[in-house]
Amino acid sequence: MAIAGERPGARLRRRASASVPALLRGPDFRRYWTAQTVSMFGDQISSVALPLAAVLVLKAGAVQMGYLTALLWLPSLLFGMHAGAWVDRRARRRAVMIAADLGRFTLLASVPVAYAIGVVTLLQLYVVAFCSGLLAVFFDVSDSTLFVALVPPQEYVEGNSLLHGSRALSFVGGPSVAGVLVQWFTAPFALVADAVSFLGSALLLHRVRPVEPPPAPAEERALWAGVRFIVRSPIVRPALCAVATINFFDFALVALFVLYAVRGLHVQPGALGLVLGAGAVGGLLGAMLTKRLSRAIGLGWTFLAGCIVFPAPLLLVPMAGGPRPVILGMLFLAEFASGLGVMILDISIGSIFAAVIPDAVRARVMGAFQAVNYGTRPAGALAAGALASVVGVRATLWAAAAGAMLGFLWLLPSQVPRFASQPAAADQHARANSRARLTSM
Repeated sequence: MAIAGERPGARLRRRASASVPALLRGPDFRRYWTAQTVSMFGDQISSVALPLAAVLVLKAGAVQMGYLTALLWLPSLLFGMHAGAWVDRRARRRAVMIAADLGRFTLLASVPVAYAIGVVTLLQLYVVAFCSGLLAVFFDVSDSTLFVALVPPQEYVEGNSLLHGSRALSFVGGPSVAGVLVQWFTAPFALVADAVSFLGSALLLHRVRPVEPPPAPAEERALWAGVRFIVRSPIVRPALCAVATINFFDFALVALFVLYAVRGLHVQPGALGLVLGAGAVGGLLGAMLTKRLSRAIGLGWTFLAGCIVFPAPLLLVPMAGGPRPVILGMLFLAEFASGLGVMILDISIGSIFAAVIPDAVRARVMGAFQAVNYGTRPAGALAAGALASVVGVRATLWAAAAGAMLGFLWLLPSQVPRFASQPAAADQHARANSRARLTSM
């Protein structure tokens, strides 16, 4: 009902404000969300431009593409635990994230500069991939703590839905923009967009003023605390096994996808970017559906569903063949359905972990989790490059797509499917968290 004497413009502003999610009305979360959104769009441009720079400019083959993908994720395996322990000992996680953003801006900006003066090499791309991955480890383990500092427990699903909604939108627009930028300006110059996005993210995070949790007490800073928590957790342990299995095989496919699409299916960079962007509309749909799905069947069953819906459509990638419209249509369907599944998976697991992991060990748990989960990614990429050199790219893609389907089996005998919807889940696991915190140190 309109308020008496209220002007039409004021009514429109009031209605528009009411339609904005409550979390985005707070300036700190809004700046944090905007910083993440900007960075995600840049990341999607790099995810296309960096491998295309290797393939089109430096004529990389299957083995070299495996190395490039592996180096991006290898730091998670090597430094994830140590990064988590280092961050848990510090009170200013936001400052760590800003430094990581500025470092990645410098690294990515170096590629177009080197290309412009004619000295860009595969070795430089390897160094950029590895160092960017290392900085991403510190950013991500810090981000898990900043998120719970900005979002109340009853809003974990909403907060994750907003962040992953941005991620889904970046999947829609980022690859499409990347394909056009590569076609117009070449792949190395397309990386400028990602470099600028990291600079924008750092400036926005600088304006966020969260009340961060205190650093872990001196007597509770054991490096292996995160590992012990995961091993003893009936929720985190099977979830890690599931996603690590999926990621190993998924990144075997990712390492070869651009190479196969460009050389095997003869898809032009512009068309490839548009197909990937349009297919990722499924991710946006997944971000919109996850909250309703979790309310209907619980977060645990929602996570299990995501572990099936994400990898299953990838079988369409090696299956693609025939006339050009059929090939593009199959790639579109694979990306659409897989994007829907990965959003369901990521939002649900992020909300579950926000509820069950204690603040005192959060960065160490996420660091150990990344060491295994992300550590499987370079292993999968290297395995794909080696296998493709023996049996061929398409046969390797078949093996990768089929293997990714095995991940959900870890969840069936576990407690994960019975994990309830929030906020009840936070109350359900509060006592378990306290006990886990005492026994994990």
